[in-house]
Amino acid sequence: MDRLQAMNVFVRVVETGSFSRAAREFAITQPTVTKMVASIEERLKVRLLNRNTRGVSVTESGALYYEKCKIIVRESDEAENIVRLRQTQAQGLLRIGTSVAFGRRVITPLALEFMAKHPQVQLDLSFEDRYTDLVANGIDLAIRMGKLADSSLGARFLGVNPWLMVAAPKYLRKHGTPKQAMDLSQHPALIYNSVLGDDVWRLTLPKGDTVTVPVSGRLRSNNLSAVLAAARNGLGIAAMPRYVASDSLQSGHVVEVLKGHALPEQEIHAVFPSPKLVPGKVLAFIAFMQGRLGERWWDSLAKV
Repeated sequence: MDRLQAMNVFVRVVETGSFSRAAREFAITQPTVTKMVASIEERLKVRLLNRNTRGVSVTESGALYYEKCKIIVRESDEAENIVRLRQTQAQGLLRIGTSVAFGRRVITPLALEFMAKHPQVQLDLSFEDRYTDLVANGIDLAIRMGKLADSSLGARFLGVNPWLMVAAPKYLRKHGTPKQAMDLSQHPALIYNSVLGDDVWRLTLPKGDTVTVPVSGRLRSNNLSAVLAAARNGLGIAAMPRYVASDSLQSGHVVEVLKGHALPEQEIHAVFPSPKLVPGKVLAFIAFMQGRLGERWWDSLAKV
């Protein structure tokens, strides 16, 4: 028999002065209530209640037990209410993990906006380019790019991360502008070696055909900021996410190369440890991100 439930029933028997009233409150039978109280008395080896035809009275020991049980039941209810509140509302510590570039340029300004809207939430932001085990590292939510592998993790689609090719105007003036996809092979490529397959760029042409172009160059890096800096300095043509190049495109430090030739775009997902009983703080951040990663989301990012 559940000891806490039995205490709860005993408290209500004392407070209502009736086994039958307590039974109705808990939607159980009167014999079940009687059995619960008798079980407590048997375990404690003491009589807690006196029963007679006029009702129920509490013994001296029963009164002492009632006072302690009342405190325990109240504390238990408060504990459950606190947990339910945290489960349904955006509050508490939210640990978020994502890649370095996306974290610095995208997540940071959005996280600051989220914190302003949800003052009961504290954020712990962790930016790493390596794969992170959510459970082992205590991460509540991770932002991941690309197709998701099948797993027991929960996930929500947030948007897409388009890629493009850019170069500095001074580079194009000196070396010429590619007119078609295969022209890229004649130019030094600035290669981000973590996503696109290093030395092969896959392009979808304006008419929908797909072509693979072998590229090579003097600079490759696993850091997008380094690739962008090289492009701005006129060292070649770079492929990168549009959000990384957005500021430089607006300022004119780089221009888009081969517009209409699309590189593969990445899906953006929020991933969390389990699809069941997702905390309110996680759901709130996901809903917030879905509202910010719509069409041309990179144009509206705040600068930090």
